[in-house]
Amino acid sequence: MVPHRVVVLALTGLLPFELGIPHRIFGRARDSTGTPLYEILTCALAPGPVRTDADFAIDVEHGPELLATADTVVVPASYELGPVYEKGRLTDELAAALTHIRAGTRLVSICTGGYVLAAAGYLDGRPATTHWASAEHFQGLFPAVRVDPGVLYTDDGDVLTSAGVAAGIDLCLHIVRRDHGAAVANEVARRTVVPPHRDGGQAQFIERPVPQPQLASTAAARAWVLDRLHEPVRLVDLARQEAMSVRTFTRRFREEAGISPGEWITGQRVERARRLLERTELPMEQVAREAGFGTAQSLRKHVQAALGVSPTAYRRTFRARGRTATSPDGPSGEGGSEH
Repeated sequence: MVPHRVVVLALTGLLPFELGIPHRIFGRARDSTGTPLYEILTCALAPGPVRTDADFAIDVEHGPELLATADTVVVPASYELGPVYEKGRLTDELAAALTHIRAGTRLVSICTGGYVLAAAGYLDGRPATTHWASAEHFQGLFPAVRVDPGVLYTDDGDVLTSAGVAAGIDLCLHIVRRDHGAAVANEVARRTVVPPHRDGGQAQFIERPVPQPQLASTAAARAWVLDRLHEPVRLVDLARQEAMSVRTFTRRFREEAGISPGEWITGQRVERARRLLERTELPMEQVAREAGFGTAQSLRKHVQAALGVSPTAYRRTFRARGRTATSPDGPSGEGGSEH
C-alpha cells in the first residue's frame, strides 16, 4: 500500500513545535504489520534555510512544487505572515506556491496557519478556528469564515483547522482516528504520551478579564456587585447604585459592556468559580456558594456552558500542584497562583 503523503508547508517565522507535530503524530501511525501509514515531507516557498521564531533556522530540501504530490497539506503557524495577517492577503510568492495544490487535496492548519487558508479563500463559508487570542482578529479579517473560538479543532471534511499550539496534536490525532480508526490513533497517543482525546474545547483556556468599557456610567454598579457575587443580586439594586431607573440602567449597561447585566454577572461568577477551582481545594458545594451559584448543580450547569467542561474536569486540568489554600487568595492572603 502506498502511504498517504502529508506535506508540511514551512513558512518564515514558523514555530518549531508546531512544525514537528505532523511529523510526530502521523509518523507514529502504523498498521497491524508495523508498516507506516503516512509519508511526511516538508517544503518551503524556496529550498534552503527557513528562519523560525527560535534562535535557529531549519534547512528545507523541497520547494513548493512538492505540494502537487500531497494527499494532505498542513500549514503550521508563523509569526511572520505579513500581509496575510495584517490585510488578509497572500503574498505573490505564497499565492504562487498554493497553486501547486491539486483539487481534492485535504487541507489542514495549525493555530494561525489558518490565516493562510483563509486568505487563499479555502475557508469561505466554512467552520474554522484558530488560537483564542487571535479569533476576534481572524473573524474581522475574514468575515466569510464561520469562526468558532471555543473548540480545539474543526473538521469540514476536506478542510480542517485547529486552535493554538498543542491543539494541533488533537487535530492530527483526530485525522489519524478518522483515517484508520481509534485503535491506531490511541496507539499513537500512547507513544506520544498524550491523551487520545481531550475533554472540552479551548473555551476553558480563554482569559476573560473584567471588561473595561469606554464609558463609566455603570462602573460603580459593577464594582459594587463584584464584592457581592456570593449574594443574590437584583437588577433594581444595581440600578440604585447609579441612581437610574432599571430601564435606563439596563440600556446603559448593554451599551457599555455589550451584554446584559445578568449575562455579565453570570460571567463574573464563572470567573470567580474558575479561580476557586484553580487555587483552592474547597468542595464543589462551597465553590458554588462563594461564586454565587448556590448549588453544585447550578455550578456544573454554568461552568459546563461557559467552558465546555465540568468543574471537576476543569480543576483536574488547572489545579496548581501542591497548593493547599482554602481561600482564593492563598493561606496567608496573598494573591497570585502557581502554575
